[in-house]
Amino acid sequence: MHPALLGLFTIIIGVGGCIGYFYFSNQFLDKVLFPAKGPHAGRNINRANIVRPWLFLFPAIVALGLYLAYPVFATLWYSLTDRDQGGAFVGLANYQQMMNEPKFWEALRNNMLWLIVVPAASTAFGLLAAQLTDRIRWGSFAKSLIFMPMAISFVGAAVIFKLIYDTRPVDQNQIGVLNAVWLQFSGGAGSFLILRLLPGLLMICAAAAAVFVAYSQVKTVMEGRLSKFAAIMRGVIAAVLVYVAFAALQFAFGAFTAEHPYGVPQTWLTIPGWNSFLLMVVLIWIQTGFAMVILSAALRGIPEETVEAAIVDGANPFQVFFKIKMPQIAGTIVVVWTTITLVVLKVFDIVFAMTNGQWETQVLANYMYDKLFRANDWGVGSASAMVIMLLVSPILIWNVYNARKEMR
Repeated sequence: MHPALLGLFTIIIGVGGCIGYFYFSNQFLDKVLFPAKGPHAGRNINRANIVRPWLFLFPAIVALGLYLAYPVFATLWYSLTDRDQGGAFVGLANYQQMMNEPKFWEALRNNMLWLIVVPAASTAFGLLAAQLTDRIRWGSFAKSLIFMPMAISFVGAAVIFKLIYDTRPVDQNQIGVLNAVWLQFSGGAGSFLILRLLPGLLMICAAAAAVFVAYSQVKTVMEGRLSKFAAIMRGVIAAVLVYVAFAALQFAFGAFTAEHPYGVPQTWLTIPGWNSFLLMVVLIWIQTGFAMVILSAALRGIPEETVEAAIVDGANPFQVFFKIKMPQIAGTIVVVWTTITLVVLKVFDIVFAMTNGQWETQVLANYMYDKLFRANDWGVGSASAMVIMLLVSPILIWNVYNARKEMR
């Protein structure tokens, strides 16, 4: 059968099956199981109304159980068994083996680095783009350009940036944009300004911003108006931000003291340390558009009266933004941050397409893929999948907690 006809046939069967299920199940409920007639008509109607929502939810519950709950429990079981021994139960042996592998710790370390850098950078750039594009005439066109990468798959974006980072021999023209720019530097004043002073100052500013946000989190906790869970989460955030500040200062020191091999094309994706950040740029480029759209809507929802009152009181644009607008969209920022965090924890396509985890760029999802489908080690692969799930779970719990708090 032709693929188009097969697709049309599938749609008809699927839609028709749904309509048929809801129609005949309601008929069975109202006419056979709880008929609305006889001496118990009122009781049957009440019982039918109690059962009916579960009748409608039944297909979704079955689908979630089959495609979500069952794989979780199956993965947990596989992580406790050894396929080479006929599926024999081995307890935590797979987890112990995984913990003894340097590649696992490399993947975990890189995931934590992605977790710190990508959500922060994507949210910050998205907020900056949302604020600036709302102040210019052609803001809508600019937003469409910034949002456009969201339409590109992760693999497609990886291929684009792989060309940007491409390296050719010294005697050939460089088609990679980054190397073409790199070869323009020769160690003069321009090299110092762009390769040393600019990144150093940016890292110092990032460290200062991280310390400021960490201080605000600790100050909020010290006021004692938060629940224990919220206080613990803010304490964890403050600790992470202090670590970020320390790492940023280390990069700033490295930017000022590093020796640069001028005049030689660089194989950027093979340079440990820098290559992970070059991979992160791809995901930041994609997710900035998502953050911009959500935060732009939140900024437009701020009452103009509060902004006008702040301006009348003498507030400058920075004070209006940080003291008036930011507190009112804090909830939206948290939602954007956590959503991007979930994407980062599952990142696979970019690393697989650009480095395949080589040169110290391994991440957990790629490590899991290597174990499952290259080494055929289902035990360790399933154990790494459980680690990813455990890392994602606190963020999901935090989102549910905030959603319920807002509903109350």
